[in-house]
Amino acid sequence: MARVVAEEGESLDSLMRRFNKKVQNERILSEIRRRRFYEPPTILRKRRKAAKLRKSRRTTMRSMQRYG
Repeated sequence: MARVVAEEGESLDSLMRRFNKKVQNERILSEIRRRRFYEPPTILRKRRKAAKLRKSRRTTMRSMQRYG
C-alpha cells in the first residue's frame, strides 16, 4: 500500500501529488483494474502469449530498421 507522510509545512496539494505519483509508480491502479473480474487461467495464458508476440514483433522490427 502506498503511504505518504506529510512533511512540516507541506500543502495538501503537494501531498496529494506525491501520493498519486507513488500510486502510479507502484502500479496499484492497474493491478486493481486487472483483478477486478476473475480471469480463467486459459485467458491469462492467451493474454501473456499475445504480449510476448507483440514484444517479439516490436524487437524484430526495431532490429530490422537498425540493420536494414
